[in-house]
Amino acid sequence: MGNTQEIINLCNTYVLNTYTRTPIVFVKGKGSYLWDEEGKKYLDFFPGWAVSGLGHCHKRVVNAVSRQLRDIIHVSNNYYSKPQAQLAERLSKNSFGGRVFFCNSGAEANEAAIKLARAYGAKEGRYKIITMERSFHGRTLATIAATGQEKIKRGFAPLPEGFVHVPFNDINAIKEAVDDITVAVMIEPIQGEGGINIAGEDYMKELRALCNAKNILLIFDEVQSGMGRSGKLFAYQHYSILPDAMTLAKSLGGGLPIGAMVVADKFVDFLKPGMHASTFGGNPIVTAAANAVLDAIEKENLLDNASRMGDYLFKQLSRLKRRYPKIINNIKHKALMIGVELNVDGKEIVDECFNKKLLINCTQGNILRIMPSITVKKGEINKAIKILSEVIAK
Repeated sequence: MGNTQEIINLCNTYVLNTYTRTPIVFVKGKGSYLWDEEGKKYLDFFPGWAVSGLGHCHKRVVNAVSRQLRDIIHVSNNYYSKPQAQLAERLSKNSFGGRVFFCNSGAEANEAAIKLARAYGAKEGRYKIITMERSFHGRTLATIAATGQEKIKRGFAPLPEGFVHVPFNDINAIKEAVDDITVAVMIEPIQGEGGINIAGEDYMKELRALCNAKNILLIFDEVQSGMGRSGKLFAYQHYSILPDAMTLAKSLGGGLPIGAMVVADKFVDFLKPGMHASTFGGNPIVTAAANAVLDAIEKENLLDNASRMGDYLFKQLSRLKRRYPKIINNIKHKALMIGVELNVDGKEIVDECFNKKLLINCTQGNILRIMPSITVKKGEINKAIKILSEVIAK
């Protein structure tokens, strides 16, 4: 533990204490595996909080970034950049058209969407945005105001006004919340931090119709559900509707920090030059990485892999549920976005899995969040299930 402890001590001395950290130092990653400073190997089924959607150090991403580093690292957004232009085209053509704003994170993408909505409603004095209970939209002041979890907001009052939270999957609650100053509804089609809660198809269709009738924006937060995790490139594609704006981040950069907001053609003129910006947004390095992510998804048939492996993982977890009904209450899933709802606190299970070299997550106190990379293999799933079964049995 010599070198490991030195690094931990350095962090604890000089890095602001805003995270609950596990005392381990990871130094290498490849695919679904991580290695620590001592050379021990871990199976990662929650890679980088879903950032490493292709697994760790995917060769296409590594090669694309290496090539780009040799050419040019940064270009001001007052000029043009080839990988940024190419990525914007691909995101537009693979979704619902329109244009793209680039930034560095999911929170920033959601900030951009909030500003788009306010700019759209400014002339009529409309600014209220409806979001969902148990939602999560980021850690900035505006995005914690948008987030439907009180624990996220504590200690930061007063927050920006204009947000109201309603129950998820309840169209009547949204109808009751809409008034003359409502300008948008912002929703995760699959809530991640909220516990892998999946929006119903009829609910989404009614929501789209309501937004059309009331002339309000429908914004999809796909920061966690986007980029293939749901078995489609974007989760909204499971529903027969289109959003007016969509936010992306996490898996988009294959491990590098990038966020994006895709805006439908009808709304692209509401944010004009000088109204919004991001110094590093759409940087050549991160957009080269994101183009490589799209290449991998397209050329390696990863949407199909996410669907097949997601179904297989769900079946194996369902067997555990039948074996341990007092522990496992329910399993929620859409491809490789999986929540295992427990009848007990989840922390002990997560900790014991870690001791057995399996990395998973717990959210909302009792929901195991299992989200392996979309490149995951059946053998890796079998290994994870064996460890999880041993832990639950214990």
